[in-house]
Amino acid sequence: MLAIRLSRGGAKKRPYYHIVVADSRSPRDGRFIEKIGAYNPMLPREHADRVKLDAERAKYWLGVGARPSDRVARFFAGAELMKAPERREQPKKSAPKAKAQERAKAAEEKAGEAAAG
Repeated sequence: MLAIRLSRGGAKKRPYYHIVVADSRSPRDGRFIEKIGAYNPMLPREHADRVKLDAERAKYWLGVGARPSDRVARFFAGAELMKAPERREQPKKSAPKAKAQERAKAAEEKAGEAAAG
């Protein structure tokens, strides 16, 4: 199965990614079939060189059946190569538990009383 995904490059704490087409079983930074773009997260969002894509090759690989990763799908949606993927829901596990919610509610009520009185 083919995957269109990011392959990390760059130095420590200075990431730079290549957008590659690879076999889904190969390692993240390992063997790939073709490099079709680049992503530099260190640049501001508005910068033109933040995401570079070869749109023709991307269309070809999508037509052949390659599946983009979540992040690459968002890049493709920005370049209008495909429909924007649906946003995932935030995980519920990280939400405060019952006791923490009670403490927060109590603190909120106390702050409300102090402001009113």
